[in-house]
Amino acid sequence: MTAETLTMQAPHLPNPNYFFLTNPSEIKFGKMKFLITDQPHETTLETFIKELERHNAKAVVRVCEPTYHKDVLKSHGIDVKDWEFHDGQPPPQEVINKWLNFVKEVFKPETESCIAVHCVAGLGRAPVLVAVALLEAGMQCEDAIALIRSQRRGALNDKQLEFIRNYRPSGQLRKLRYDVESKHRKSCAIM
Repeated sequence: MTAETLTMQAPHLPNPNYFFLTNPSEIKFGKMKFLITDQPHETTLETFIKELERHNAKAVVRVCEPTYHKDVLKSHGIDVKDWEFHDGQPPPQEVINKWLNFVKEVFKPETESCIAVHCVAGLGRAPVLVAVALLEAGMQCEDAIALIRSQRRGALNDKQLEFIRNYRPSGQLRKLRYDVESKHRKSCAIM
């Protein structure tokens, strides 16, 4: 069956030659930059890699079952972390710990980088991890949810929203709240 035949039979489905079910979403806050996408497959890796390179993504965090070999990404200088957890659920503490340590490692002051995160549709597991990073950097809960949903319509189910609202950040990523350029801006204090 060709792509044209599929499109004629089911015009509501996305073009199978284009891999994104939803457009990739760039979420920026301070020094951090994340790219939330849906899940690529072996046949769409070339397009996926181009998108990662366009956003300067040096790493992909895969929180769903693998559908492609990570060697292809590694050959392009893109690291892949596999931290799968159950669909529709919040991440376990072990994944949160790995995630926060990785975010601290990637977003060092001297680097301009991006972390891509994907689950199957890019609407649940991946946005939850990004929300945790935003909260740890000092963003208010409702602001983090609004930012993610402004870029990923339909993101975060009720269970995940409850998790985010009850999450108590430790402030591990507070230093990433500010972009490097803001350190060099002049400050003023009125006394």
